[in-house]
Amino acid sequence: MKGFQFRHVTSIGDAIRAAVDTGGSYLAGGTNLVDLMKSSVVQPAALVDIRRIGLTSITATDAGGVVVEAGVTNSAIANHPLIRTQYPLLSQAILNGATTQLRNMATAGGNLLQRTRCPYFMEPSFAKCNKRTPGSGCAALHGFNREHAVFGASPHCVAIHPSDMAVALAVLDAVVHVEGPQGPRSIPIAEFFTLPGDTPDTDNTLLPAELIIGIELPPSPYAENSWYLKIRDRHSYAFALVSVAAGIGVTDGVVTAAALALGGVAAKPWRLTDAEQSLVGKPPGPSAFHAAAQLAMSGAQPLSQNAFKIDLARHGVVRALTLATTDRTSG
Repeated sequence: MKGFQFRHVTSIGDAIRAAVDTGGSYLAGGTNLVDLMKSSVVQPAALVDIRRIGLTSITATDAGGVVVEAGVTNSAIANHPLIRTQYPLLSQAILNGATTQLRNMATAGGNLLQRTRCPYFMEPSFAKCNKRTPGSGCAALHGFNREHAVFGASPHCVAIHPSDMAVALAVLDAVVHVEGPQGPRSIPIAEFFTLPGDTPDTDNTLLPAELIIGIELPPSPYAENSWYLKIRDRHSYAFALVSVAAGIGVTDGVVTAAALALGGVAAKPWRLTDAEQSLVGKPPGPSAFHAAAQLAMSGAQPLSQNAFKIDLARHGVVRALTLATTDRTSG
């Protein structure tokens, strides 16, 4: 591991100034960043330790939503009464990720900033990785790509974003609040992550030295009818081959609102707007769900080893919608 400066800070302003002065990275739980440093995938000049700032509260908003500050651990989010009752989809997604020990350390802000687990990115001995070394090529294009993107990829990168939490946040229309040298701003989750395009080394729309302060969840119509389905090679401590976050609003036996997003298929949570719109106005059930699943995978572009994700995602959408609308209170 390359040597680096280490700065403790006790306020948001001090953190931003330290990041500007050193060009360093923010450190909270460190569950992804420290691993990447150990393997020399990333080599920041400095770490700015933000754990003494706080940012560890979950509070209700006057509008009926919830703000999760960036330093709250994943375990604390998943188990908080406001999240479990108003946003059970988010709780399910988090509990499907990593292990208890990692969830106890990982933070809300860090979860959004975790890097891809593409093996060519994670192992510096592979020379070709545009995300790690821009201009070097993408080994996954013609190499091992079973776990890679079927949506939104480019000739420069086919990696996927690994977060379960982010997929749920996409369905919940979360807003990411940040502060930086230019002041505070709010970024809708749909605009937070970036597709690789010609700049695969850029994962999100954060500006230099910007710090995630919190994640705001607006009031959700999906508390009673939602589900997070994660399909993976083994039951625990595995990233999704495909995941589905589904939220359904039902009134008088008819779908009045729907939100669907896929994980494991792109460099960002992949919202399925056509599939969502197809559900509205129809009674929830197999016919509507299968039609939505067909629309969900329209435009998918599989690689040499991951065409199976298309059929897997179709079945996953039907299953998630079915579970979201199943009455689990009786019996």
